[in-house]
Amino acid sequence: MKLLIVTGMSGSGKSSVMDVMEDIGFYCIDNIPPKLIPQFVDLCRKSETGLSRIAVALDIRTGDMFTEIFRALQALKAEEDVEVKVLFIESTDEVIIKRYKETRRKHPLDDKFNGNMHEAIHYERCQLSQLREIADYYIESSEYSAAQLKEQVKNIFLDHTSDSLVIKVMSFGFKYGVSTEADLVFDVRCLPNPYYVPELRSHTGVEECVQEYVMLSEQSQELFARLSDLLNFLIPLYVREGKSQLVIAFGCTGGKHRSITFAELMSRYLTEEGYNVKKYHRDITKDKKF
Repeated sequence: MKLLIVTGMSGSGKSSVMDVMEDIGFYCIDNIPPKLIPQFVDLCRKSETGLSRIAVALDIRTGDMFTEIFRALQALKAEEDVEVKVLFIESTDEVIIKRYKETRRKHPLDDKFNGNMHEAIHYERCQLSQLREIADYYIESSEYSAAQLKEQVKNIFLDHTSDSLVIKVMSFGFKYGVSTEADLVFDVRCLPNPYYVPELRSHTGVEECVQEYVMLSEQSQELFARLSDLLNFLIPLYVREGKSQLVIAFGCTGGKHRSITFAELMSRYLTEEGYNVKKYHRDITKDKKF
């Protein structure tokens, strides 16, 4: 089991970090009392869903209980089946103050220091100094936008930053309505339609006979090549922006032949390019007689 403790200064970007950890497959929980972390890890270990990667966000909001983190870390590191790492994130005082003013949120220690932000930040920095010294990973986020911060986290925890993006390639039929979940929709009704070939009508685009018929035309081949080039350009931009899911939809009249053919071939192509691809044919069973 892998356990990541995400901690650091309030206003430095811990929420953005936790968003990334969730996107890349960690089970995330925010601000659990440190004393309960070993028990939480034990519950995850016994979970039927097999939770093996956990990220826990901790900050000064736990008050006096925060000091228990060192005892909890010592206990967890003694367990052979748990790999414990600490990610510490911080920013300069000026940036933290600016962020709180822009969001109009209160600092967790605002009441304790009667609204004096400088004193609150100084106290918090002192309380966290020991944890900062033992951190396995460190990020200074003052100069980062939210997207840039997320990119830094991906660089630490992913072999390839594109692993954080799940690409869903789907097919649908326009006669049943345009896909409302799609980010990119491509209409392939301009291509030769196997529906009008009697021996192909009962087949679908998952079958080789239909794919061969659709891709026999030069227009189909050129369209596929142009769309492949477009996606090769767009996908890295989405990854850089921090997008966690991209839905690419191909539509034809009934969602049985041309759209499925392109969805099948494009999902295969993107998988070969190294992307995490899921495939879904929305209307493949519509009007099917059993």
